[in-house]
Amino acid sequence: MAGSGGEQLVRTRARLAALLADVSAGAVGAAGGRVAGVYLRSGTPGLLRLAVVAGLPGPLFRPWWRLHVDRPFPVADAYRLGVRVVLADAAETMRRYPQFAAGLPFPFGSVHVPVPGGSEPLGVLTVLRPAIADGADEPLDQELLARLAEGLGAELLALAAGDPEAVVWDAEPLSVRPPASRSAQAVVGRFSWDPVTCAVRADDRLHALLGLRPGEFAGTDEALAAAVAPADADRILAALRETAGGRPLGAPLSLRAGDGTLRLLDLWPAPENAAEPVGGVVVDPGPGAFADGAADLLPQGVFCLDRLGLVVYANEAAARLTGQERGRLLGRPVWEAMPWLTGPPYDDHLRGALLAPEPVHFHARRPAGADREKPGEGDWLAVSVHPGADLLTCTLVPASRMDAPVGPVAPVTPTGPAAETYLPGDAAGPSLAPAYRPIALAIALTDAVTARQVSAVVVQELLPAFGGGCLAIYVLQDRHLYLAWESGFPQGFLAPFEGTGLDAHLPGVECLTTGRPLFFESMQQMAAAYPGMPLDAEEGARAFLPMIASGRPVGSCILGFDCRRSFSTEERTVLTALAGLIAHAMERAQRYDNEAALARGLQQALLPHRLSTHPRVETAGRYLPGTQGMDVGGDWYDVVEAGDGIALVIGDVQGHGVQAAATMGQLRSAVRAFALGDRPPDEVLSGTNRLLIDLDPGQFASCCYLRLDPATGRALVARAGHPPPLLRCPDGRTRLLDIPGGVVLGVDPLARYPVAELVLEPDAILALYTDGLVERPGADIDDGIAALRLALGRAGAAAGRRGGRSLAGVADRLTATARRAMDRPDDVALLLAARRSAALPRR
Repeated sequence: MAGSGGEQLVRTRARLAALLADVSAGAVGAAGGRVAGVYLRSGTPGLLRLAVVAGLPGPLFRPWWRLHVDRPFPVADAYRLGVRVVLADAAETMRRYPQFAAGLPFPFGSVHVPVPGGSEPLGVLTVLRPAIADGADEPLDQELLARLAEGLGAELLALAAGDPEAVVWDAEPLSVRPPASRSAQAVVGRFSWDPVTCAVRADDRLHALLGLRPGEFAGTDEALAAAVAPADADRILAALRETAGGRPLGAPLSLRAGDGTLRLLDLWPAPENAAEPVGGVVVDPGPGAFADGAADLLPQGVFCLDRLGLVVYANEAAARLTGQERGRLLGRPVWEAMPWLTGPPYDDHLRGALLAPEPVHFHARRPAGADREKPGEGDWLAVSVHPGADLLTCTLVPASRMDAPVGPVAPVTPTGPAAETYLPGDAAGPSLAPAYRPIALAIALTDAVTARQVSAVVVQELLPAFGGGCLAIYVLQDRHLYLAWESGFPQGFLAPFEGTGLDAHLPGVECLTTGRPLFFESMQQMAAAYPGMPLDAEEGARAFLPMIASGRPVGSCILGFDCRRSFSTEERTVLTALAGLIAHAMERAQRYDNEAALARGLQQALLPHRLSTHPRVETAGRYLPGTQGMDVGGDWYDVVEAGDGIALVIGDVQGHGVQAAATMGQLRSAVRAFALGDRPPDEVLSGTNRLLIDLDPGQFASCCYLRLDPATGRALVARAGHPPPLLRCPDGRTRLLDIPGGVVLGVDPLARYPVAELVLEPDAILALYTDGLVERPGADIDDGIAALRLALGRAGAAAGRRGGRSLAGVADRLTATARRAMDRPDDVALLLAARRSAALPRR
């Protein structure tokens, strides 16, 4: 049975992969785009992951593999709001989504369509396309894209019916080759293969590519392998068998035809219940201009990449200039064939060529071991990348043959923040990171509120921009430095430096006390300057940056690199400026954290530490602060003695922060005073309403008040704009109580609050809650209440199996999902009560 389940999982994942590949490829054509992809929900609440990308190598899109639904990005808006987001060009993108535009500063438009899936989207279909010039025809078929998204949603729901986790994506994205342009369709042929009969069905284009007339093809897998690449027939047959067994190719096979020309073979499992379980394509990627060998005679290096970054052609000059054998370049991803041409800032240049219509020109450091045509020839190459519908054509020329500019060369694209590179002189590693990275950091820091959020943004933006491997941020408190964030250092290495005083002879201290950054091009250089200081690695480079805001020291930022490298003048300037930017954000965050700590302390002091008890009534309360914004709010709950009964209260003050917590404390005191006087529920809410209006804090509040007689179970309830209670009956049924309500407190001094009556049977569970437990952006609150009602039924049943005495366990289950959520936009409060048929034992 275990094996059968495993096979089913493999088939499901294969069907999902094929489905995503087909939809993304179709979306490219529907939108006249260059790149398409699908984001799906991940196993982490609130986090989307890129599941497939067509038309762009997956590694080049790595910064956007993970995306939180609350970030200011078009994909997140499409998912959270359930609406289509269409951006015509770079100007509109910058206006509406500046952080997204700063990360991809190229002249393109985009469209983002939610994939429907019931109460909330299952993901987002997104397409990047060339910008539409004024007066140009719009190639975007929005309705076709919408139908593609709807069809994808229906297929995903069908997969999820058998296993909800089947449509959750936590892996790296699949990379899919988009359909070839019309001019190149003759060199792509498709086929399908049945492993049971070994029969192959090939389309007319494959017959043409292989030079076969339909009647000349035997229609077997062996005949296909012999026609595609006779010398690699065994590899082709093995790949077919592995794909049929659920192990699809990680990358296309690079093969050689009988005449020596390059061919690529790509395979994928077909959707479940399809006629044949394996589909494939044979690609002849060589452009006609190069087929006759003319480019082999050119003095400059020429190589071509397909839209997945695969090297499909290279002339002899390119092989010589890169120091590689020609055969080792062909058929390999560029980041494997030419690793010196990847990483910051070169990934940005390649992205620009894949997304924008204009050529890209930059300089790259010549790889060690490459041939030199004459003594003294420089170490740098001038690289030009010319975009095409299906291929990127790249040329290489030694920089010494050109008039080498001093300083930055021409921007990558004529629009957007310039991505600049610098020629050698004082740069031994990658040149200055693209200028838009600092812009992206500045924009991202505006959304960071707490010190932890500031640190997380720095790690996300600064490390990738400069190719760093580790980072540490220290903040200054009472003339000592304390670690606020670390990433990439060996576990425990930084512990001895915690609380270091400003008199210590350490680079992280001295850069702050002197106000001057310190740059070490190797670990040996740093060890010589600070003998005896522990080192975390034998090789690498380090930058120690002072964080100073408005002339006041804030802390130190340490940026580490895994390899030796030098720092150009431009890099030192930009890094120092960025440290000042981080300092201002961290100083603002520290003030925020101090206010938040004050608010949390006030809130904890005002919430009940122990609920009032009654021999016949068990209660349990839970409170979770929101993790966004001020981190504290105005939710509260209480249990108060009211004559010979008890009062159950729950409320929610609008807003967050110290003011909301203070208002909550005043309202809680007022409600307690009225309850202790055993006033009826409507009088309690009316009196509290008038008090809030007299206080005039500029806030309103919702509240639900219930007075319970433990002996009879009779309860009187009144609501002021608060969600209605839930009731789990002793027989296991759950229902939403139909309690009439009045307006929220603090709005109308003459408001009236009707009272409803109900009977709480022995062992029934009553649940009072605030909207933070049932509400989420982009979803209907009624759906959230319905989900809580079902969860209450299940949790109550579990408690009943253990004797029905654990309301605390029920409360923990009902708040478990909210507790695990990384980002809670609102506070959560829950109050449970159960009347027992016999008196509870004394605690």
